[in-house]
Amino acid sequence: MTDLVPPPFQSKLHGKVAIVTGGASGIGEATARHFINHGARAVVIADVLDEKGRNVAVSICSDRCAYIHCDVSDEDQVKSLVELTVSKYGRLDIMFSNAGIPSSDGQTVLDMDMSKLDKVYAINARGMAACVKHAARAMKEGGVRGRIICTASVLATRGFWASTDYVMAKHAVVGLVRSASLQLAGDGIRVNSVSPGMVGTPLTMVRWGLKDEEEMEKMVEKFSMLKGMLREKHVADAVTFLASDESEFVTGLDLAVDGGFIARQVNHDMYGFFFFLF
Repeated sequence: MTDLVPPPFQSKLHGKVAIVTGGASGIGEATARHFINHGARAVVIADVLDEKGRNVAVSICSDRCAYIHCDVSDEDQVKSLVELTVSKYGRLDIMFSNAGIPSSDGQTVLDMDMSKLDKVYAINARGMAACVKHAARAMKEGGVRGRIICTASVLATRGFWASTDYVMAKHAVVGLVRSASLQLAGDGIRVNSVSPGMVGTPLTMVRWGLKDEEEMEKMVEKFSMLKGMLREKHVADAVTFLASDESEFVTGLDLAVDGGFIARQVNHDMYGFFFFLF
């Protein structure tokens, strides 16, 4: 059977080589699939979940998708990941630095465990920095006008009642993106972040003790002004946009994919402020 030529909207990333960290599940897996569907020549999934990562790579496209073990908290492993990718495919066009972990116990400032803080920071902040650093070096050395996208959070620009370690680390991601975008613009390398709201996933269901998808949808809707549930696909759409030429003049942006959560919070804060004044 003759291969069908993909329609133009599916060729946003034609010929590109991408790395997706945290690509064995969730937003990372959905984005890796999007990249292939939009014409990427190769996608390297990087994760610590080896069996799952290999299975995902095969299920996406065994000819164009590979798996490499990488713990992003270890800079040497990140450096090796980038070098192996460039060695195999000749270049690196896109780095989606997505690997991250949640707060283990929702700790507040008063009960913060510094060893747990270090673990969250090692992956969510330091790991992001290592991915940006080594991807940018490879892009600059290869003369590639690359795209780097990091996963932040709606909590990256505001405070929260708990999970202080996680919130601190995500604030660091946005600071990294804004600084890197300035420093790399002269090389034509664009650096942006996506900030997802509450995403409806099987992990969300387990974490919140929800019995079924209907119950999860009702809960997730509370974090959005739009009807329906935020899915991994919605975040993958945003990442694909930032990785494509459609966003060729966009850098230093933190793109919220949250159904209006941040806007709603701002409105609530302003309402309280004006109520206090008048």
